[in-house]
Amino acid sequence: MKNHTDLNLERKLKPINVWSLALGSIIGWGAFVMPGTTFLPKSGPLGSAIGLAIGALIMITIAMNYGYMVQKYPVAGGEYTFTKNTFGRRNAYICGWFLGLSYLSIVPLNATALGLVSRKLLGGVLEVGYLYSVAGWDIYAGEIILASLALILFAALSIKGISVAGWMQTVMALSLVASVFILLIGAILNPQVELSNLQPAYPDGKSSWASIVAVVAIAPWAFVGFDSIPQAAEEFDFSPKKANGIMIFAVLFGGFVYIAINTITAAVMPWETFMAKGYDWPTGEAVEFIMGKAGLIFLGVALICAVLSGIIGFYMATSRLLYSMSREKALPAWFGKIDPKSKTPKNAILFIMAISLTAPWFGREVLGWIVDMSSIGAAIGYGYTCLATLKTLKTNPQDHKPMLKLFAIVGAFFSLIFVLLLLVPGMPSYLAPESRICLVIWSLLGIAFYFWSKRQNFTL
Repeated sequence: MKNHTDLNLERKLKPINVWSLALGSIIGWGAFVMPGTTFLPKSGPLGSAIGLAIGALIMITIAMNYGYMVQKYPVAGGEYTFTKNTFGRRNAYICGWFLGLSYLSIVPLNATALGLVSRKLLGGVLEVGYLYSVAGWDIYAGEIILASLALILFAALSIKGISVAGWMQTVMALSLVASVFILLIGAILNPQVELSNLQPAYPDGKSSWASIVAVVAIAPWAFVGFDSIPQAAEEFDFSPKKANGIMIFAVLFGGFVYIAINTITAAVMPWETFMAKGYDWPTGEAVEFIMGKAGLIFLGVALICAVLSGIIGFYMATSRLLYSMSREKALPAWFGKIDPKSKTPKNAILFIMAISLTAPWFGREVLGWIVDMSSIGAAIGYGYTCLATLKTLKTNPQDHKPMLKLFAIVGAFFSLIFVLLLLVPGMPSYLAPESRICLVIWSLLGIAFYFWSKRQNFTL
């Protein structure tokens, strides 16, 4: 009889499942609230559209590197595996440590967004059982219960099998895209929606350059999720060569959804006048203005699908990363156990669920600090992958890919820029003090775990 160390992940994911996995990971709650909180106030309609388009192009450039490396190493682990095979275990540990938090934090972020959906669309019916406030965020028992149930349910589905999770992800991703298309068509057909409402193109008193850069700076956060595809490489039921095109289409559709939702929000009336009204949720108000209650139903469907697909997507990505690190003896063997029946990394998924279940008790504000800080993890993963591509191309001259070499250089450069934009004071996306404290704590924990692991004879 086989034990867990002899078992492997199952190859059951179709191309449509993998595309849905990436898109569902890219588009979350933020796509529906950032038009009112970030995009329009900081960049205006045109600045946001250009910034998101540039961000998508940068991500596609970086994705080309992932496509090449997946073909070289079509196994679970993604960036961690690429780094280990090109720069050794220490660099792989740094990459895996920061990337792991980047992935893991988005699971509870999506789960707690269900409470926000309730507040925005259902009149806050779950705001019952007030417990306390953290950093100005009210904690309710009703919202904690909903988030916890979602985390437990989708952990169970993720454990049940990759094919079950993959097809559920596909249904939700397609429903998300269909709902956004319907909202966009409704806006186009509404006679009160005019292009003139999108003027001025940039916020008054702000240059076009500053407006565009403010959005480009958050591209690693906005598009994180396309890199969940390499994490699932060991479960592809198709040639790894297709991964490149799938990632590109996922990023393109992600960019389309961001730009469409932002433009709909801005086009209902002169956008600065609309924003000055001080609506709690401008996108919801805009959709109701355009399509009435029916529009809110479609918006609700898109929201729910975005949130739930994000939970599934990052359960998968995080668990495969932990599984890969365990298999390489960078984490305890417990994380690498494969369930004999479902062929999924059950223990890793249960660990993610357990950590995520604590998050709703701290509130969205605290979780937001961690997510903002963990954006550095995504940029680190991008940078290591691009540098690994450069080194792999050098050791495989027969591949002869001069264009990919250029993409690798450009990708590595922008990965560094993304880190600097988060860490250099005065930059558009400079981390808040609370996020910087979280970054220091996580870094110190990583150092401590590294030396503890060395004493336990882990291979680092």
